[in-house]
Amino acid sequence: MNGSTAWKWGAAALAVAFLVPLTLVMVGGVAVVASSPYQCTVVPPSPSANPAGSAADASWNPAQVGHAATIVRVGAEKNVPSKGWTVAVATAMQESTLRNLANSTVPESLDNPHEGVGRDHDSVGLFQQRPGWGTVVQRMTPDYAAGKFYDALVTVNGWEHMSLAEAAQAVQVSRYPDAYAKWQSEAQRLVQLVRGQLGISCSGGATGEWRVPLPEGSYSVGDGWGAPRGNRAHRGIDLIAPTGTPVLAAAAGTVTSADCTSAYCDRPGNPDLPGCGLTVEIQHAGGMGTTYCHLVSLSVAPGQAVTVGQEIGRVGSTGHSSGPHLHYQIHRNAPPINNQTAQDPAAVMADAGIRF
Repeated sequence: MNGSTAWKWGAAALAVAFLVPLTLVMVGGVAVVASSPYQCTVVPPSPSANPAGSAADASWNPAQVGHAATIVRVGAEKNVPSKGWTVAVATAMQESTLRNLANSTVPESLDNPHEGVGRDHDSVGLFQQRPGWGTVVQRMTPDYAAGKFYDALVTVNGWEHMSLAEAAQAVQVSRYPDAYAKWQSEAQRLVQLVRGQLGISCSGGATGEWRVPLPEGSYSVGDGWGAPRGNRAHRGIDLIAPTGTPVLAAAAGTVTSADCTSAYCDRPGNPDLPGCGLTVEIQHAGGMGTTYCHLVSLSVAPGQAVTVGQEIGRVGSTGHSSGPHLHYQIHRNAPPINNQTAQDPAAVMADAGIRF
């Protein structure tokens, strides 16, 4: 499927279940069970649907978004955890800017017309794969190219716990191993966009993909883990952002609490007011939990399932707060989600290759 046909689906919805076996992995020294089965349901949109609406995405044209959709779909079909989809999309962003690039020897008569000529004389396609990856026609077929990338990725020992750049480099063996990292946030955004348009929803299985709980470029880092707070230590990380900035679920999970935890939350709090103000708590797979404090408004309710990157509220300064910011906590061995199960968010997120 190429960019021009990525969204030409049959009219009927299609449900597909993918299963993966029970596995045990180590994340930051903690054993995490990836429960079986891992099941994804795919409900394609109508034939006229376009993931970027009626016009191009703000950063990518329809053909590029279509190629990203192909990469995500192939990853789901191959039972690759969603972090792998982000690695693959970021790799294609770096290698080809999500274009099906040819070289000067590729004939125009190919079934998949090329979208420009790359720099390397024998590298072609979305991932700029060389002859050892297949024939020219195969490597110029986005489904095939994406499948070969995933086949190589899953053979890399421990790729799920590498940084994005490390995982991509393990497959690509590029002369510029650090170049993939700059695409991480944009790849995460585009993966979520096309995942929603493809109608992919998953349950069970691996712990899934994680992200920073505020939009890129919207915040600065304040007090971190362990900063002194009178006679106690700070049990999270403060991300300073303007009131009203969207707060995003750091990973998929279920909302266990969404409520006011202070004496009042209808106006800004102050340093003498106990409690986290408007607060959301989310239970994630693998015994992980997250807490989001001092919100000005809530967008979710207890019992609601959320996806990674979904808006759950807005930044505020309710409760024990001296200014607008998000107090963010990560918990291991949850439930319970409380200060006793809180871990250093920067360290835990670094295990997933994410930096604040």
